[in-house]
Amino acid sequence: MKFKAILFAVAISASTVAFAQETAQKKFSPPAGNAIVGDTYGAGVGSSVESKAISVEKLGKKLKKENKKVENVAIKGKVTDVCEKKGCWLTIQTEDNSQFFVKMKDYAFFVPTALKGKNVVLEGDAERKIISIDEQKHYAEDAKKPQSEIDAITTPKEEIRFVANGIKVVN
Repeated sequence: MKFKAILFAVAISASTVAFAQETAQKKFSPPAGNAIVGDTYGAGVGSSVESKAISVEKLGKKLKKENKKVENVAIKGKVTDVCEKKGCWLTIQTEDNSQFFVKMKDYAFFVPTALKGKNVVLEGDAERKIISIDEQKHYAEDAKKPQSEIDAITTPKEEIRFVANGIKVVN
């Protein structure tokens, strides 16, 4: 009788561990999807918001004029990179071929890696921030940059940071 109880406990433990690993793998990878035109992530981005979207260049000018922060703004840009681990951040290309960083509001939604190379409209808040060396290195590691590039990060830098409420794939 004791042997059956032990065998039962081992079987339950093994299935629990297997299920937990399967769940963890699903939980910590970007969502599936092809990111086709019309797909939305997070809060919906309506047509009226989409039509009012400004360029990244105009956003930069607004941020300088309005003391480093702009709330409830929609911008249009091309996605250059997506977090490979969870899809929890992305970068948008600017007119001068630099990039700015986008996080999802309250970590409430993620995007598929298929979003890379697509044009999107983002709705949310933007600000200019000083980014620490450690934070820059963390995101470079997430992006699977070469170690030499990560080691070359030695100074804080100022950049545009965007917190997205919603993202829509557009033409």
